[in-house]
Amino acid sequence: MATMMAARLHAYGQPMTLDRIEVPEPRPTDVLVEVKACGVVPNLARVVSNFFGTLTPDNKMMPPLPAIFGLDPAGVVAKVGSQVFGVRPGERVYVNPARACGSCRMCRSGQPYDCPNWTLQGYFGRSQEIMHAYPYGGLAQFITAPATALVKLPDNLSFEAAARFGYLGTAYAALKKIGVGPGQALLINGISGQLGLNAAQIALAMGSTKILGTGRNQALLDRVKKLSPQRIDVFSVPNAPPGPSDPLVSWAKKATDEHGVDGMIDCLPPGAPASAMMRALFCLRRGGRAVNVGAVMETLPLNAFWMMTNRIGLQGSVWFTTGEGEDMASMAGVGTLDLSILEHRVSPLSKVNEVLAGMDDRNGGFTNFVIDPARLR
Repeated sequence: MATMMAARLHAYGQPMTLDRIEVPEPRPTDVLVEVKACGVVPNLARVVSNFFGTLTPDNKMMPPLPAIFGLDPAGVVAKVGSQVFGVRPGERVYVNPARACGSCRMCRSGQPYDCPNWTLQGYFGRSQEIMHAYPYGGLAQFITAPATALVKLPDNLSFEAAARFGYLGTAYAALKKIGVGPGQALLINGISGQLGLNAAQIALAMGSTKILGTGRNQALLDRVKKLSPQRIDVFSVPNAPPGPSDPLVSWAKKATDEHGVDGMIDCLPPGAPASAMMRALFCLRRGGRAVNVGAVMETLPLNAFWMMTNRIGLQGSVWFTTGEGEDMASMAGVGTLDLSILEHRVSPLSKVNEVLAGMDDRNGGFTNFVIDPARLR
């Protein structure tokens, strides 16, 4: 095909339009992928409405217009560049959208995710040059990407499920940082949401033997517990600020012989109050570690003396490596990572604006919003 259809944004805050453009040609170390499914994250609605433009008026974090978004593409390799040797046309793949410059000190040291120009293809980033080099997101029929970004998919993993790898991988990379595994008690703050549910699935696959989860919707919490009733317990957090004898902290302590949890992953969305994250931090045992992936934007009232005397560790984590994507594909291939619980809502490319507008209508993290670019209507 000489041309393809793509959903493009011509002005921030405006709907995307369905445009016919040329199919890109892969450079020597790149591949061309025919997109079969692209996951849609709820935050995309904020991004295309110019959220980052309110933070950086020069808009340097946003792709140049017209822009093709789409963070989680999965599909089939259609063509490979002349210097690509380990990938063949016809292979089923997920495309990790993380891009780094490849030449700074952090990239040369094997830490590309600490690159000052780190960028997410089809989303936003820190480098206009990288966004110009890889302007195609998954809301198009074809995209180009570096061969090093490909995660090969097992035959039993559908493209729709692979299009959830952004959430799964974000959780996996974060949980590795705090040492989740057998014998460790983990608290997932916001377990019934899209990040939290996938954190629970990944924690089960990693062998975590005690998983505690918080949320507000009891029906959704009950569904999460049913994933593994012997290993998961849930708590509906009251809609009130934490007090001196917070019920969540008391519950977590009781579930861990009064020690507290070994690790905590905060999956709350950007709009959640700081107090909701703080009450989960107080569930940690002495020496416990916490990681944040949900991006609560309100400033935390952290007590440095409490953190120091209790040896509490807190860090942030963003996205995941292609190698970690390979881990997840392997876990899904042998069944230790069960993605059958996801409820796929697949829509044609022409419906992308309606999908973004209707993402509040979902079954917590169980709903998986997917665009199929091959379907135009």
